[in-house]
Amino acid sequence: MRKEIPRNDYLEQLIRRMDNGLIKIITGVRRCGKSYLLRTLFKKHLLENGVPESHIIEMAFDLYDNMEYRDPKAFYPWAKKQLADGAMYYFLLDEVQLLDEFVSVLNGLADRENCDVFVTGSNAKFLSRDIATEFGGRGDEIHMYPLSFSEFMSVYEGSRYDGWNEYITYGGIPLVVLAETEEQKTALLANLLQETYLQDIVKRNKIRNISEMETLLNILSSAIGALTNPNKLQKTFKSVNGSNITATTITKYIEYLEDAFLIEEANRYDIKGKSYIGTPLKYYFTDMGLRNSRIHFRQAEVTHSMENVIYTELRIRGFQVDVGNLTVTENDKSGRPVKKQLEVDFICHKGSKKYYIQSAYMLGSSEKMTQELRPFLKIRDSFKKIVITSDTPKPFYTDEGILMISVFDFLLNRDSLEL
Repeated sequence: MRKEIPRNDYLEQLIRRMDNGLIKIITGVRRCGKSYLLRTLFKKHLLENGVPESHIIEMAFDLYDNMEYRDPKAFYPWAKKQLADGAMYYFLLDEVQLLDEFVSVLNGLADRENCDVFVTGSNAKFLSRDIATEFGGRGDEIHMYPLSFSEFMSVYEGSRYDGWNEYITYGGIPLVVLAETEEQKTALLANLLQETYLQDIVKRNKIRNISEMETLLNILSSAIGALTNPNKLQKTFKSVNGSNITATTITKYIEYLEDAFLIEEANRYDIKGKSYIGTPLKYYFTDMGLRNSRIHFRQAEVTHSMENVIYTELRIRGFQVDVGNLTVTENDKSGRPVKKQLEVDFICHKGSKKYYIQSAYMLGSSEKMTQELRPFLKIRDSFKKIVITSDTPKPFYTDEGILMISVFDFLLNRDSLEL
């Protein structure tokens, strides 16, 4: 029997949005669990709370048997036929971007007082870039990620240390997590990346030079958390491959990878100037397993992996995440004032909440501790400052009021930033 992975946070988001008159749109990278959330966990909730099965209308547009219903002239009449009475009907529609004219069709269903519409989609270009505009203010997005470390550990049979090593290696795609052997996990990731994600990107965007797209993905995979921009990437293409690819084309390819939810960008923010700097910026992967598969598991830098996992966890918790830049003036050895650029790994915002976060894998010496705390001590506001490390036994505050917390306490406690 298939093991059930709880996705309680996302399920609660769906439950809170029931009967709100909006179209609930679950977006996220393919195979992250959107269909399972909607058609297994949420459907189970509906049935357990008294909704008759006849009032739960399902359609998976990516299945061959349902191809005819991608035509709105076939689907819409079929959908209306399901409405046998005036009671509430719940439409659970999977991979809705495959339905032609889906915005008009969904708006038509949602306009009926006894229709509550829930859909999934795997493409930001169609769904996530501007939900409000696309659906005339009737779209309500729930963005889903692969398993968080906490969700991963809910089904992992082993210590959190072994679980951490497996998580940063093979990631959180549920299908991969549930595979029994390392060989199966490796094969699944390679197949998903090539046959599902890349093939979908190439086909959807009509990319002719597939090797350029794959090379770009290789470069980004090898440099997670590094500052870059299309012009820098263009120079890398030129020096390594002798390619004449333009920065404009690279920008388009990056947008395609973002549209497929494979990567996300973190912009640089000037802490003193309180404004965005623009390029260069950083790119992080939605799933570490997919990233590692792309580079054949050759680069196992735990420092960069931990930084990527922290970024994704913050996004899962609903934060807007930027990279902090701080310009300071310090005297050099001769006593002359010199401007220096310091970096804060993450500035995260949600409503009135704001945190400064450093990711520091090991703090084995006082010199390393001083290096990590240095940017924080130059920031003059009173927002909370946190260092996340792998070698802190339990959370504590420094004399300067900076919270030191282990990566496990951070990831396994949803309220860890409030300690």
